Amino acid sequence: MKRIGLLGGTFDPPHLAHLLIAEEAMESCALDEVWFMPSYRPPHIQGKTAHTDANDRVEMVRRAIRSNAHFKCSLVEIKRKGLSYTVDTLRELKANEPDNKFYFILGADMVDDLPLWHGIEELRRLTSFIGFQRKGYATGNPAHADVTYIDMPLIDISSSMIRKRLKQGRSCRYLMPDEVIKYIKERRLYED
Repeated sequence: MKRIGLLGGTFDPPHLAHLLIAEEAMESCALDEVWFMPSYRPPHIQGKTAHTDANDRVEMVRRAIRSNAHFKCSLVEIKRKGLSYTVDTLRELKANEPDNKFYFILGADMVDDLPLWHGIEELRRLTSFIGFQRKGYATGNPAHADVTYIDMPLIDISSSMIRKRLKQGRSCRYLMPDEVIKYIKERRLYED
């Protein structure tokens, strides 16, 4: 049985904070692997679409995680298309990988919304939750006793901040892996 962390997101683009979150979760919770799961269309940003298409986001994730043998890119949500409800993803993963134990990694900003998640009771049976700090959000709310919190350095990097910098023609060196920056430049992403 493998202990697998699941890190979902649009990864538009992926950056060093995503990688640090995955590494800290793996180390702190004794995970064997962390699977990055680019979402096709996340329900929490209804009415919005990703800034780049799914194929570009998948390729950026693959390039970002290439140097870590414990990181994988899962296409389960991309292949399913439509809204990416976590409970649907976990059902599919458990059906395909019944012997593995899954841990869903999420930010403190999302933990308070867990009771509102689609299919939350079933989701709690299918996975355990790992929460990480995010600037401006408290951790350790006793109402969320089923969440294991991990301490990690607070790094104030976001995909939206990176997109803004790229649009302004500013450097994003040291915010993302060089391979991701190279891909963005080659494909001329986030320029408009």
